[in-house]
Amino acid sequence: MKKSIVIILIIYALLTLTACSENSNADTNLKTLIYGSNDYTRINPAMDEHGEINILLFNGLTAHDGSNQIVPSLAKDWSFDEKSCTYTFYLEEDVKWHDGKPFSADDVKFTIEAIMNPDNGSENAPNYEDVEAIEVVDEHTVSFKLTAPNVAFLDYMAMPILPKHLLDGENMQESDFFRAPVGTGPYRLESWDEGQAITLVKNEDYFKGAANIDKIIFKIVTDDNAKAMQMRSGELDLALLTPKDSETFKENDDYAVYNMETSDYRGIMFNFRNEYWTRNCDIIPAICYALNRQAILDAVLLGHGAVAYGPLQRNIYNNENVEQYSYNPEKARQILEDAGCVMGKAGFYERDGEEIAFVISVGAGDQVRLDMAQAAAQQFRKVGINCSVEVPARVDWSGQMAYLIGWGSPFDADDHTYKVFGTDKGANYSGYSNAEVDEYLLEARQTGDTAKRAAAYDKFQAALAANPAFAFICYVDADYVADSKIKGIASDTVMGHHGVGIFWNVTEWDIAD
Repeated sequence: MKKSIVIILIIYALLTLTACSENSNADTNLKTLIYGSNDYTRINPAMDEHGEINILLFNGLTAHDGSNQIVPSLAKDWSFDEKSCTYTFYLEEDVKWHDGKPFSADDVKFTIEAIMNPDNGSENAPNYEDVEAIEVVDEHTVSFKLTAPNVAFLDYMAMPILPKHLLDGENMQESDFFRAPVGTGPYRLESWDEGQAITLVKNEDYFKGAANIDKIIFKIVTDDNAKAMQMRSGELDLALLTPKDSETFKENDDYAVYNMETSDYRGIMFNFRNEYWTRNCDIIPAICYALNRQAILDAVLLGHGAVAYGPLQRNIYNNENVEQYSYNPEKARQILEDAGCVMGKAGFYERDGEEIAFVISVGAGDQVRLDMAQAAAQQFRKVGINCSVEVPARVDWSGQMAYLIGWGSPFDADDHTYKVFGTDKGANYSGYSNAEVDEYLLEARQTGDTAKRAAAYDKFQAALAANPAFAFICYVDADYVADSKIKGIASDTVMGHHGVGIFWNVTEWDIAD
């Protein structure tokens, strides 16, 4: 009897070892990509625009293809009734959320209404402010009646849709959902190790077909220099690096380097809520003329980008005839002196006994922005403006004097202009207000006539240049470095804000053996 028990135990142990070995081999055979990511405190695409992980977890009704054209996503088709100014979207059927629940038109209505609700404080709200009513026609049909035309509306319907059944009645800023998000996208959340990694696994039931790569790990690496080191050590398979770091990988066949042109610009944002600019807004043109943009572009970005003078330079509606504030230190000094500034004993201009001085704040971990800010501050000091740079532990949007900002969209010209420069709009973090800018942006949003739009955007850019919200510095390229085994990355990727568009065709990627 005892002998029989021993034999059974041995057989059980062997079976267990075999199963463990098979599971281990299965894990080893998984195609896994490790991406060097900035940190996330939440994943909330409705309230926050930023977040490259969004496109992996969620879908919008529309999307953008590799030619930057609007294509179907959760909506398989749509129509527009010009007379009533109503868009009707016909949704894909049999789409499921990652928890297995069915996706429906109720989810669409819930998401957009949550964004529009002023109590929720979404920076995306201006994109939908002309929506008068949302009607769920049936489970797979939803319509949007607008008070006025919005030429960019189909672009804005690429907004990730959220599940009503998990968020209805929840706080849209603080819900635990945004630490355990459930979407319809090609990948679903497997685990989130705070400050360390966010692990995604492919959605086998994805309505567009399962991806090739089984697992994507967003490894949190907040420091630019550390990302480059971890790419070299093999701890990362893909990362967005600084131009200086990306150059060091170009001669190594084990890596592929992607230098992608983007619509992403950098500039110094003046905080008009700070009373310093109430007194000194007339010297902002002097600050703009004191910037040697080409020198910053060459030194910091190694020429990977372009000198910037406005928000639409890489858009069909760019107006190159506006004041570009080309480097002119003599003119900068003249503007200061014409404003009543006199040179003080410390070598900086003063007005009414107050030194002309301001601080540029920079977000932690972004070496490129820090280098830009420090180079700009040095240039300003040379013309008599005492400028310094700080890296605060937390950004104080209302109290800071200036910030090294980044904006820019490859999509419709309305994107990153209307909500960034319009008075009291959701992404207007500078507190900028200009009645002419408001008028021309609204005019451009409401006409589909290309010539009329061009004229409106010309006037907008001229008004913005005459009364600057930012001192524009440069457009930046996105310099990605990838393990050469990763196939399918498009070198002409549609780049979103801050170059986060690289994952747009992730389901087509693969990892070679």
